Parts: sequence; structure tokens; C-alpha cells
Amino acid sequence: MAPTDAVLEDLGKVAAARAATDSDEVAGVPARWVVSPTSTEEVAETLRLAGQHDLTVVPRGAGTKIGWGAAPVSADVVLDTTGICGVVEHAAGDLVVTVRAGTAVAELQDTVATAGQQLALDTPLPGPTVGGTLATGTSGPRRLLYGTARDLLIGVTFVRGDGVVAKAGGKVVKNVAGYDFGKLLTGSYGTLGVITEAVFRLHPLTEARRVAQVRLPDAGTAGRVALAVLGSQLVPTAVELDQDVDGAVTVTVLVEGVAAGVPDRTATALGLLGDGATDSDELPEGFGAYPFDLGGTGLKLTSSLSGVGPVLAAARAAASANDVPLRVRGSAAGVLYAGLPVAVDPSAAAAVVDALRGAVTAYDGSVTVLTAPPDVRELVDVWGPVPGLHLMRRLKDELDPGHRLSPGRFVGGI
Repeated sequence: MAPTDAVLEDLGKVAAARAATDSDEVAGVPARWVVSPTSTEEVAETLRLAGQHDLTVVPRGAGTKIGWGAAPVSADVVLDTTGICGVVEHAAGDLVVTVRAGTAVAELQDTVATAGQQLALDTPLPGPTVGGTLATGTSGPRRLLYGTARDLLIGVTFVRGDGVVAKAGGKVVKNVAGYDFGKLLTGSYGTLGVITEAVFRLHPLTEARRVAQVRLPDAGTAGRVALAVLGSQLVPTAVELDQDVDGAVTVTVLVEGVAAGVPDRTATALGLLGDGATDSDELPEGFGAYPFDLGGTGLKLTSSLSGVGPVLAAARAAASANDVPLRVRGSAAGVLYAGLPVAVDPSAAAAVVDALRGAVTAYDGSVTVLTAPPDVRELVDVWGPVPGLHLMRRLKDELDPGHRLSPGRFVGGI
């Protein structure tokens, strides 16, 4: 490797570059330099230069989830993508938008809203970019009706680890060539390529919204009620379950659509929720937000639809057995999030993770440690068992043969 000053000078010839500071750490791993490209071409040149100097590269958007996933083996260069921003094209008639990866999701929403449209994707944390949202595969309550980022993404431009620019998908919904590649990149934590541009399918903004809600005494009851709502003809936008540390569960049903139909649909929702159900025009506090704070332990739990109630019950049992406060919140679609406070004993946190991993297997589920303090990370496998790992390794070898993109951040040390 060339001397430090020489490397920084070379990086600066490609894009704005500077020495990293403590604030540029990635999951506790210090970086050496930060490069801020403004185009796909500059990203490609940066990665080619990284190859020449044998540097590892970690892409970063707004940094809202930079501590998620496993810690990288090294982070020589943090590739700040926020300069690659702006809406490229909004084909309102086709309900399609092309946007650069460093664009804030909020900015994208404001742009398409002028045409009465939306990217039907929730952002549980404030301020994320498009690229960061795709890289971590985040979604929220509306995944029940609209799907996740993988479902809304119809095209992507990205740069491979060797600096080659590649594209997949198209600019119209019916063109699905290469769409699976977009799915592979989504949720890969920047280990397969650096996303620089994305094409999304949009939806019209809804005319009216109403929220129905009921507080139930336990997970079993809540799970049965949620399944009843899902099995009805209601077609809600979201069905969320929020389990307090005492085990009580609030079920929230979001009803959206044409103004004339929402009142009757809300009445149907209230009937399905049962005695004690109420309705409102406002979303409840914390709706769609993660139940964990910065610095605490945050888990993602998945299961089949029928497993949501039992998994909530297992979470309550694990918390009680280890004498820790565990808040769980998420979608009846089978994706829940759980949070433990910063001060929880690391061994207790690890025991909760182990218990939950044992519980979800019966429901085709998984438990991922999204974020946790270092002493908790030392005791757990962040990703847990992952089927098809050998195929993932092969894909990593093909797209990033030098293993310089976010090395170690993804499953199995990829």
C-alpha cells in the first residue's frame, strides 16, 4: 500500500476526500479516509483506485443505520454517497421515479407528492437516504399492503467491487429483466455493490385515513385478533402489534382509501377488533418506530403469519425468564422488532436472543441482531443461522472478488 498521504492525494483526484474522524466509525471500526463522490462515474473510479491500493470500502448514506449489521473487518474508505443526489426523472403517468441513491427519502416523497403520488415505503428512523434504505432493506407497517423495498424497486444502477458499472431492471413496471438482481442488492449492507441510482414503482396518495385500535391482555389473544383482520375482506394498509414490557398488546389497524369507503371499512375493523376498540384520525404515538434506542440492543424477528402471536408470547417469556424489559413492535405480516435498553446485562441479552431463535424455528422465522453494544455483540452471532450461505458466498466472490466492499458486515462474514 502507498504511503497515507499519497493514497489521500490519489483519492482526492477522483472526488472530494479527507481524513476520517471518530464520527466516521462503522459499527465501532475506525475508518482512514472519507470520499464523497457526486456521480456513478466517480464511485467507479474510487473503487478502481481502491483496488490499486488494496483498500476496503464501506458505503454510507446519511449514516442513520451505519451501526447496523456485523462490524466490518476493516473500513479503509468510507464512501459517502450523499453527494449523489436528486430525482433524475419522475414519469408520473407511468407511476415511476428514477432517483439517485444519496437522495433523502423525505425529499423524494416531497417531489412525487406534487403529482399526488408516493413511494409507499416507511422510514422508521428519520433522515435516511434512498441508498441506505435499500442497502439495509428497511420497511415499516405499510409493507402489509404495498410490500417492501424489494417489491417497489424495479431498476437499479450499481458499481461492483472492481469498479464496473452495472444495471438491472427497467424504467417501467412491466420490464422485469434483471429485477432479481435488485432484490439481491437490497438488504445486502453494501457487500455486493454500491447502489448509485434506483427506479421505483409509485402509488397514488390515499384520499382518507382512519385508525382502529384495541388493547388486549396477552399475545395469544392479540395474535388471533390480528389473524382475523388479515383473513377478512378489509384489506388494511397495516396491522401493527405493540407489546408492552408487561405483556399487554395493542393491535392497530390502518385503513386507507377513497373517502367514501373509509368509514364503513373502519366500522368493519372495529368489529373485528372487538370490545374496547376505538378509532381516530391520528396514528398512535410510536406507530412504525423501532422499539429500541440508540445504543441499545435492537432485534428483528420474522415468522409466518400464524407465528406472530406465539413469537410475541415467546418474547414475553424470554424477557421474564431473564428479568429484562423487552418491548416488541411490528407487523402482523410476520416482521417484528424488539428492543432492550442500553443498561441490560450482556449475558441476559444474549440469552434472550438464543431463546427467541429457538422459538422462531417452528414458524420458519429468524432473529437478527440489528444493533447492539459491543459487549453484547461479543456474545451473539449477529445474523444467526442462514440457509443458502454457500450461494451467497459464491455471489460475493463473483461481484466482489477482492472482498473489499464492506468486508464482514453481512451473513457468514461476507
